[in-house]
Amino acid sequence: MNILKNRIHHLISQLSDRELETLWPIFCELYYDFYMLRAIQQAKESLQPGDTMTREEAIQFLNS
Repeated sequence: MNILKNRIHHLISQLSDRELETLWPIFCELYYDFYMLRAIQQAKESLQPGDTMTREEAIQFLNS
């Protein structure tokens, strides 16, 4: 995994400041997508009967 991290760091270090400013919102969005995907996968693994949220509870959880 360190090889991939090093490759990503190398690619990012080659970008100009202007390119980084342009790509930053995309990187953030990808990070949040992966974060939510991980949370969904963990929830699926630990889901028990009766473990549900209302829509309002889910929105409150996402905003925290």
